Amino acid sequence: MSDPSCQDNGRRSLPEGLRPETLAIRTGLPRSQHGEHSEGLFLTTAYVQADAETSARKFANSEDFTYSRTSNPTVRSLEARMAALESTEGAIATSTGMSAILLLGMGLLKAGDHVICSRSVFGSTINLFAKEFGKFGVETSFVSQTDLAEWRAAIKPTTKLFFAETPTNPLTEICDIRALAELAHSAGAILAVDNTYSTPALQRPTEMGADIVMHSATKYMDGQGRVMAGALCGPNRFIRDVFGPVLRTVGMTLAPFNAWVVLKGLETMALRMKAQSEQALAVARWLEAQPEVARVYYPGLASHPQHELALRQQSGQGGAVLSFDVKGRHGESGPEAARAGAFHVIDSTRVVSIATNLGDTKTIITHPATTSHGRLTEAQRQAAGIGQGLIRLAVGLEHVDDICDDLARGLSTLRS
Repeated sequence: MSDPSCQDNGRRSLPEGLRPETLAIRTGLPRSQHGEHSEGLFLTTAYVQADAETSARKFANSEDFTYSRTSNPTVRSLEARMAALESTEGAIATSTGMSAILLLGMGLLKAGDHVICSRSVFGSTINLFAKEFGKFGVETSFVSQTDLAEWRAAIKPTTKLFFAETPTNPLTEICDIRALAELAHSAGAILAVDNTYSTPALQRPTEMGADIVMHSATKYMDGQGRVMAGALCGPNRFIRDVFGPVLRTVGMTLAPFNAWVVLKGLETMALRMKAQSEQALAVARWLEAQPEVARVYYPGLASHPQHELALRQQSGQGGAVLSFDVKGRHGESGPEAARAGAFHVIDSTRVVSIATNLGDTKTIITHPATTSHGRLTEAQRQAAGIGQGLIRLAVGLEHVDDICDDLARGLSTLRS
């Protein structure tokens, strides 16, 4: 775990007030004695100590390098960069985004505590709170992403954590971060925000009152679908004092190679997010004009219920992910016909990839009801608004006309 105080570029310390695009390239640990320009990749499990006294001192100080389950220079550089981008005191990297949420819960919650979570979050997040944390006596109430009254009504004396994902996966619902933060704090609770979809290139939740920011760095921070990684960003009273000891014990540690890959991805993140957001808006507008599309879910569209809020929170951008409902195959209605229609559109593609990831430079198409939300019950899917005709599209950097033409192969033949 590390913080922006590590903003030292070798011979010179970085000045204050640098913009995010610069921090994403320049933040890191000091260079080694070799003066490498690219951040060093330290593939080592242990670190040789000068003598037993030094070893004892370093093991007593969790900030020193002793064993790579607890600290590694490459991982530390990534943590420093992520903290700088999110404007937080510190960050702690984990092996995946889901392990970051696990670390969040293990650090903050105990038996008898209560969590309030949006019912529209990623399917695995719902299962983690409802099933896995539930095994250990943590209760979770799932509420509407957008209805602040539901969040308020769900508060109990034991409420310790509000957890929100904005935009949500896959319906791109937006929550008012500032309003949720005020409500959580009035209840003596902590607000954690999953910022995976927007990244700090578009949105910084702590600047709107959130206490902790969670990331699946597997997505846009890597940016090319290569490695898995996760992180929590926030004040050191959480990052260093709460989550650090838990990570050292349980070991959901990020591998140095994965950290190095994400470090490289962060250098182009701002450019990619801008370009992919522009592409997604163009595709969303095209989809809205297609007769076989029942509805498009994209924050950048004026038709999105939280359009103005999204643009305020996300630097005027809608992000790179959209979803859309297709009409049933052969004009039929009902879940089976809707699923057949969605499968037909997906299977007719020749350019985009049929996969469950997002955040890649390659456009990815998926059917949430049978993939990312496939392990939920039908009742949970319905509550989250995940219908059988829903398709999620994570828009990449191919030519936008080629993406639309690829979708048109299936849409134009949906009723034939």
